Amino acid sequence: MDLLADKPITLQTKLAILATGLLSFTGILVETSLNVTFPTMAKQFNTALGTVQWLTSGYLLMVTIVMSTTAFLIKAFNTRTLFRTAIIATLLGTSLASVAPSFGLLMAGRLLQAIATGLSTPLMFHVILALIPENRLGVYMGFASMITSFAPALGPTYGGILNYYFSWRMIFIAILPVIILVFFLGDRNIRLVAAHTNGKFDLVGTTLLALVLFGFIEVFAQGGRHGFVSWPLGVTLVLSLGFLVVFLYHVSHGKNQILNFRILTNPIVLLRAINFFLLQFMNIGISFVIPVFVQNYLGTNSMMSGLILLPGSLIGALVSPVAGTIYDKHGAAITLYIANGSMFIGACLFASFTHDLSLVGITLIYIFMRFGFNFGFGNIMSDASLQVPVSAKADLNSLFNTLQQYAGSLGTGVLSAVMSATSLHTANKAAVAWGAQKDFIILSVLSLTCLVVTVIALRFKHRQATV
Repeated sequence: MDLLADKPITLQTKLAILATGLLSFTGILVETSLNVTFPTMAKQFNTALGTVQWLTSGYLLMVTIVMSTTAFLIKAFNTRTLFRTAIIATLLGTSLASVAPSFGLLMAGRLLQAIATGLSTPLMFHVILALIPENRLGVYMGFASMITSFAPALGPTYGGILNYYFSWRMIFIAILPVIILVFFLGDRNIRLVAAHTNGKFDLVGTTLLALVLFGFIEVFAQGGRHGFVSWPLGVTLVLSLGFLVVFLYHVSHGKNQILNFRILTNPIVLLRAINFFLLQFMNIGISFVIPVFVQNYLGTNSMMSGLILLPGSLIGALVSPVAGTIYDKHGAAITLYIANGSMFIGACLFASFTHDLSLVGITLIYIFMRFGFNFGFGNIMSDASLQVPVSAKADLNSLFNTLQQYAGSLGTGVLSAVMSATSLHTANKAAVAWGAQKDFIILSVLSLTCLVVTVIALRFKHRQATV
């Protein structure tokens, strides 16, 4: 029984969701804005594309690590304290990045911004899961997805225009007034009190998880630098697998756990988690591949590479609340089949016609894919949350948000490595196209996997309903 079902949703709750959502929005906006500036930054800092992409993949990796701690932090600290911490981190990081004279200091600013996003996104979902009744959950999760989806909708265009007419530094400078506004909005309305449970922070688990996550991204980074058959890649892979074995041992035997992996013993939650991870891998990955492809193969500028992503991203953002309403009325099946099916068809079209793609063709296929992605992505977490008790919802929130961020980091790392490795020996337009086509083939296989996972999950749900 849902104890919140008869309670009205207050204005304070709505403003708290808006404040945490806007803070998350600014982080994602900058993340997706920078993708279109990578060719410019690679020249300015005299750095390889595979290194510059760490501004996204490294940022997302830090977001992932911070998010992995939020199940503990939300129970240990009041939400307003965490919100204030996030605001301070993003103000410091944004200010540093806007004036950074070197790539190293720019990276440091991005990592501070990552702390803010790593806290704010789980806080938004925590407020929703704690204060919104189940019969309205789909709608509010849809609005949350719309808030964060507008960021990647505007990001490439925002970054492309500022980089083309001014400088990439304006990407950071322009959001400072928004951050200050968000602080006043959130500080007045975020009031959830921590449960103050007796659990201890899992420092060992957090450290091991960070090493595992970093290790596997670095495996692909080595592949991009030296090729996928090279001794640096082999050494990094062995070390990463070693850290993974130690981490799994810790998960099995440790008393305190940074993430509650036990919720994945529920087969529906596990399958939803896989679908959630792979969809985000494809979503962030393709938003990296397309700007690089259109600039280096079709010869467009950063502004145009951002503009071609705008229609699809806007349509995707607008469809999220509609998809949430359909989920509330009809369940997950319709929305997830549309989401995964659209991603599969779109990826196959990109893979089949890579060498003949035009700006119009890319725009239309991307519209189709983003419509599908947003039609189901937010509902995956909503549906998974109904499979766990109230006491485990914070754990599910932390785990799914961690998976979401790492999927984006890994997606950027893997797909950029494939493009870089393809251009190791022949750096010309043909190599760019072949690298992009390999990426699109990878995305086609992953989207087909998502369809299979969705079918299996729905069969599990049907079996549960008939028992």
